[in-house]
Amino acid sequence: MNTSNSDKKGNLMEKLEALKSWFVKNSKIVMPVLLAVCVIITVVISVSANRRDDEQGEDVEVNNIVANEENGGESDEVQEILLKENDNPEIKELIENYYAAQVIGDMDTIYTLVDVLDEQEAIKIEETSKYLESFPTLDIYTKPGPVENSYLVYISLKEKFNDYDNPIPGMEVYYVCVDESGRYFICNSDNGDESELEYMRIASLQDDVIDLSNKINVEYNNMVAEDEELKQFLADFKAEIEKKVGEMLLLAEESNASENDGEGAESAGEDGPQTVTVVTKVKAIDVVNIRSSDSETADKLGKAAIGDEFKLIEKIDNGWSKVEYEGKDAYIKSMYLEDVEFVEVNTENETETPANTQVGSDAVTGTVTATANVRIRSEASETSEKLGLAYRGQKLDLIAHQDDGWTKIRYNGHIAYVKSDYVE
Repeated sequence: MNTSNSDKKGNLMEKLEALKSWFVKNSKIVMPVLLAVCVIITVVISVSANRRDDEQGEDVEVNNIVANEENGGESDEVQEILLKENDNPEIKELIENYYAAQVIGDMDTIYTLVDVLDEQEAIKIEETSKYLESFPTLDIYTKPGPVENSYLVYISLKEKFNDYDNPIPGMEVYYVCVDESGRYFICNSDNGDESELEYMRIASLQDDVIDLSNKINVEYNNMVAEDEELKQFLADFKAEIEKKVGEMLLLAEESNASENDGEGAESAGEDGPQTVTVVTKVKAIDVVNIRSSDSETADKLGKAAIGDEFKLIEKIDNGWSKVEYEGKDAYIKSMYLEDVEFVEVNTENETETPANTQVGSDAVTGTVTATANVRIRSEASETSEKLGLAYRGQKLDLIAHQDDGWTKIRYNGHIAYVKSDYVE
């Protein structure tokens, strides 16, 4: 039997009224359920949208890198790719192994993790290990490097020393490359070109790196400002390491000289008299006490102000310098002095340029700090011989800032040059 439309409508209204009554009676149960369903739907939509955004972001990043590579690896500007934390397990393992080896002074392991390591840095690592307890914090951040499969690695760390209770914050930067077998290593060698150094400089000045650096610097500065014990500990530690490094380098030089005595004497006969550079004047780089002997308990004869210059009589292996002060012998801690005047000494008959004669324009006038990794060259030209590589933050002995865009420095006892754009 067919039911009329009015009957169907009446039945539907009755069902709706019944549903309404049930909903009112059970609203305390139904409303939370509906709310939960809405939340779930919202979360699903949000996750899907974020996943699409992430995928699109990765595509943009990859496209930027690919576009740069297609242009031969050169670009007018470095693509701003944000720091990634602990993003590459192999690099994380490399850095953790490197720092673990530093703690125990395991130089054999360290030499397998870097391509080159100069003698001075090797001695510094080995001597520092005697004071290190651990690196309780190692946060590893990366950016793509200037060449394929290379990375700029920024380390936010905390360093725990045996003689100080609290870990000390710091930041270090490494250039990590990959060899033909696919193994990552820390690249210290001077084998890139100027465009690669420029890439590293710009990448390290991007906002996220600056923010990370500022955060660490604020933490470090606040810690030092609030703790006189830490301030003194760091000063003593620095002085001790510099002293040890100097002693070890001197021993190595003496050993090499002893081994080459015969050869050296022969070459002197062939090539004529040999000369060495000797420091004759030093300048105070901080306010420091002048004492009657090489001891912190000796009588104070006076106080040197920043910039005060003294005739140098002798640099002593114990970290003190013997100088002339008011016509008499006096002593100042070497760590508070820098060399400003030099003479060439004839090693055959020991005749030398008269004392206190400044060597023309080659006198050190202060220091400059590398603001990025920069090559050190033998002449003020990008085609001249490469003498080494100065790393960001490294201090260099300044002779003069030249008008041609180069800065004249003293490097390993020789005149050298760096681009002025990369030092301050």
